[in-house]
Amino acid sequence: MKRSSEVQLSARHYINGRWETGVTSGLSTNPSDLRETVAEYARADRNQTEQAVRAAADAFRAWSMTTPQRRADALDQIGSEILARKDELGLLLAREEGKTLPEAVAEAARAGQIFKFFAGEALRVGGETVASLRPGVHVDVTREPVGVAALITPWNFPLAIPAWKIAPALACGNAVVFKPSELVPACGWALAEIIGRAALPAGTFNLVMGSGREVGQALIEHPLVDALSFTGSVATGERVLQAATARRAKVQLEMGGKNPLVVLADADLELAVDCAVQGAFFSTGQRCTASSRLIVEAPVHDAFVARLKQRMAALKVGHALEPGVDIGPVADRAQLEDNMAAIATAREEGAEHVCGGDLLQRPSEGHYMSPALFLAQPGHRIAREEVFGPVACVLRADDAEHALVLANDTPFGLCAGICTNSLRHAMHFRRHARVGMTMVNLPTAGIDYHVPFGGRKASGYGAREQGRHAAEFYTTVKTGYMKA
Repeated sequence: MKRSSEVQLSARHYINGRWETGVTSGLSTNPSDLRETVAEYARADRNQTEQAVRAAADAFRAWSMTTPQRRADALDQIGSEILARKDELGLLLAREEGKTLPEAVAEAARAGQIFKFFAGEALRVGGETVASLRPGVHVDVTREPVGVAALITPWNFPLAIPAWKIAPALACGNAVVFKPSELVPACGWALAEIIGRAALPAGTFNLVMGSGREVGQALIEHPLVDALSFTGSVATGERVLQAATARRAKVQLEMGGKNPLVVLADADLELAVDCAVQGAFFSTGQRCTASSRLIVEAPVHDAFVARLKQRMAALKVGHALEPGVDIGPVADRAQLEDNMAAIATAREEGAEHVCGGDLLQRPSEGHYMSPALFLAQPGHRIAREEVFGPVACVLRADDAEHALVLANDTPFGLCAGICTNSLRHAMHFRRHARVGMTMVNLPTAGIDYHVPFGGRKASGYGAREQGRHAAEFYTTVKTGYMKA
């Protein structure tokens, strides 16, 4: 099913204001149609990564001393172009990552909105003046940029996550080296191509593509990288933390979740099922905020499962560009194999299979699977380990307090949701859920860009991302004393 829009791109590095070829090259393919190559992209080695970091270090002084208005104007220009090209960018995203076209266009628009938000924040990086304890002494507290920020981003939100790292880094006056996932190099290149037209001083923003083992590791270890923001797996995040903190770099990690959605007996079941379907299965379940643990109070457990099964049967799985598709393909073969292995383990451990979890054939060869649902026990791996696919389990809770205990019984702590008509239960849950974000009568997956994002426990480390709190990571505080 060939489309006129299927164009193969050639993605190159952007280093010190110039487009550069790589030492080697790689290919990204369309997970909806494995016959289609989306892009041929340059792959850097340690030497090219070194060039990008040194370019950023050389550019930092000039960029950090620019006026807030200069930075605001650049970010606003970037955001405006992204918004003007959201349909084009969304099409590229859908082809390369497999997100359905409506979701992909919405993500592109979100990326543009993020840049525009931080254009405003560039004008609001402030400080404070406080009274000294000593007469005649003036004290002020100011924020200054950290330096060179290395930003390593995942494949599941290849426009939005880079935007919410790059935009605040630049807004606060830092120089940037950006490494996207090798699954989505064309999306990273497309974003860099727009940023490159914002007339930033050469070296202020750099793009390097390649493997985490080589390019990523070089960024983590480089002595000129002052701050490192990483989004990805727990195992990789822990290695990043150990290596970067060993040389005392500033580190920010977002490493996923095993997010609970609690459904109490007094909940609106139709609303609860809708929250579960959207949270667990949309975006092919490839969201760190996905509702992979559905904790349902006993009196409505069976009715909830029956309605959820019915809704799941109506979900359409197919090519990301096909109209009416609810769920696109899994992003790549390795992730699909991980999903199927998690399903096999759930069966072996005795979790009750409700529906789904099958490999699907479609007119185009792709990584297709039906969304899966299990009834599990708290000790089952399906209830404890992140799958990162359209796979969810239901746990039965005796009452609201037991549901809260089950919700907190996880090494992760990103997001937790509850469906209830009781204000008392909602407020109690929000206060006692050990997570970074809570949702009431909403899907766990779905966030605003102007407020903090991040989690606790194994889900995150360091300052929060997004909103005004992003400045906590991308700036350092200086206290100044002066006697008049």
